[in-house]
Amino acid sequence: MKITIVGTGYVGLVTGVCFADVGIEVCCVDVDERKIEMLRAKRPPIFEQGLEELLVRNVDKGRLTFSTSLKEAMQGAEVIFCAVGTPPDEDGSADLRYVLEVAEEVGRHMRDYVLLVTKSTVPVGTARKVREAVRRELAVRGATIDFDVASNPEFLKEGSAVKDFMYPERIVVGVESERAREVMSRLYKPFTLNGHPVLFMDVPSAEMTKYAANAMLATRISFMNDIANLCEKVGANVDYVRKGMGSDSRIGNKFLYPGIGYGGSCFPKDVKALIKTADDEGYAMRVLKAVEAVNEEQKSLMFRKYRDFVNGQLEGKTVGFWGLAFKPGTDDMREAPSLVMIEEFVRAGCRVKAYDPVAMDECRRRIGDGIVYCDDIYEVVEEADALFLVTEWTEFRSPDWRKVGGAMRTRVLFDGRNLYDRKEAEAAGFAYFGIGL
Repeated sequence: MKITIVGTGYVGLVTGVCFADVGIEVCCVDVDERKIEMLRAKRPPIFEQGLEELLVRNVDKGRLTFSTSLKEAMQGAEVIFCAVGTPPDEDGSADLRYVLEVAEEVGRHMRDYVLLVTKSTVPVGTARKVREAVRRELAVRGATIDFDVASNPEFLKEGSAVKDFMYPERIVVGVESERAREVMSRLYKPFTLNGHPVLFMDVPSAEMTKYAANAMLATRISFMNDIANLCEKVGANVDYVRKGMGSDSRIGNKFLYPGIGYGGSCFPKDVKALIKTADDEGYAMRVLKAVEAVNEEQKSLMFRKYRDFVNGQLEGKTVGFWGLAFKPGTDDMREAPSLVMIEEFVRAGCRVKAYDPVAMDECRRRIGDGIVYCDDIYEVVEEADALFLVTEWTEFRSPDWRKVGGAMRTRVLFDGRNLYDRKEAEAAGFAYFGIGL
């Protein structure tokens, strides 16, 4: 079986290498020539655990190839996955221009039956627009060729995307014909043989499932941050509250950790898009609007705490950041809380020093040299007036607090992920500030 995947970002590249690893012939397509050259040289343009190993193995086996030409790549392909970006438009809606461009090009060049599968996260009704775009191009050619459109949303967590693809909790597939169902069943057979379920449904339901799942997870995060902020005001400990809630089997303990807000490529964009979809239908998603508002405010929480700590005297202070990526295990900084924090501290006249195991280059690409990039965690704290734990990387878990404190001008620690023990930090002479503790 041969498939083509258009787009080599997180979703497209992980999808391609994983399908290749179970024996499927895969060609990944991207308009970015530099990225394609990197991939042909077996160098992934993103950091994702386990990705490089699979990339090298399957390129060497000849199962995985790369191209800048969709016309060439789709020849002989039974399935074409569309995994291009759907960035948020100014009004919060998903920008579908790249998805529809792929559909148009497929319509221009298809010669035999293909199943065009939307892997990108798209709002309900996108499949209809994709189908119309293909039909228009076929009509221009005067061609009559059967094709199907399907929805197969991804549920990959950055930092564990390869594992999530190879061992999925569920595979959601929206189809409109028995032929499309049969093709997708064949494609995913290597996974269903290991007991991973495929949930077939209609296309609009599949499109909605992705948004609904991410919106629920975002809701849990913002709810817990709201609870944490209230805990501080009433003298409760959010860690005890979280454990008490999570032990209820109806609730569970996932996504109940307070912090400095969610970021990344999915939750912020998908919450905005779902809100906009509802607005277009004349329905207000009141809960999700609150979720978004809480999250945006939470990203500024640590800045406000420090501002209060120094009575507003921020000018000239040096602050250190441990972590820049929106979560550990990735170099992704899209919607990262660190970007909001950096902007606020720099605007207030502070000098920012930072270290992240993998996201330094990405941060420099985004904001340039407006901050000091350090080689390790201890360089960050030299002459620092405050330390902020921003991303809970493993290597930040057990620092030498005496060494850290000895290098700082002021021993004050703002723990944005509640990673550290307050008593241990205070025993080392630190003023400790967590979230909801």
